[in-house]
Amino acid sequence: MPESDLALLTRAAREAGAVALGYHGPTAKRWDKPGGAGPVTEADLAVNAALRAILLGARPDYGWLSEEDSDTPERLDRPKIFLLDPIDGTTGFIEGSSSWSLSLAVVTDGEITAAVVHLPADGGKLYAAAAGEGATLDGRPIRATTRENVEGAQVLATRAAMEPANWPGGVPGFRRHHRPSLAYRLALVAEGRFDAMITHRDSWDWDIAAGLLICREAGAVVTDRAGDPPRFNTADPRTPGIVAGGRAVHAGLIAAMRPRG
Repeated sequence: MPESDLALLTRAAREAGAVALGYHGPTAKRWDKPGGAGPVTEADLAVNAALRAILLGARPDYGWLSEEDSDTPERLDRPKIFLLDPIDGTTGFIEGSSSWSLSLAVVTDGEITAAVVHLPADGGKLYAAAAGEGATLDGRPIRATTRENVEGAQVLATRAAMEPANWPGGVPGFRRHHRPSLAYRLALVAEGRFDAMITHRDSWDWDIAAGLLICREAGAVVTDRAGDPPRFNTADPRTPGIVAGGRAVHAGLIAAMRPRG
């Protein structure tokens, strides 16, 4: 029987994760991307090359969109594409943190249909999901929390996200936490370790695609900051912010982002 997309992503993540561990820490050569787009290391490129060889070697008809490759319009004509960030949380990777991840997804006609978030340096954790099949962590089913209100909720967000200008309806009284990888933040919400995550900034699709499906399959609601569901494999691969959480907490966060009256 042919390897499923999810099985392929899982295999690719584990093999490429081993490549990343060979560079892990401050010894990896690094430089800054142009235009203030953040740091990149030789590990990002090596992992990207490994993923490209494995994934396109198995599915040469799929399109390709990776943070570490130049985007091309050909992907827009493909019904299926691979959408990935070889190392999400590069700054943490450079600092020797364990909370960076490989974020891999398959997009089918604009929707995420298979996804993996793998943390090689954190015990080899692997979050996975396929559309309609639920979400797992290391093969065990996971579920998002069902908290009923925002007040006192445990929410992953940056310090900048707490600026009053981001909350026309008033800054909610949740407890803020942070992890550097967007993909991992979404996975932690799916696992139920946090009630929600938010980012007000535009988010690149490769950072959020895999975590989005894992969250949804774990029972969470995931939208942009306006409350609309993201679409993928579009000409501009960005989403205007992300809000993920159980239904009630998600609704409370979205309401607080909207002007009163």
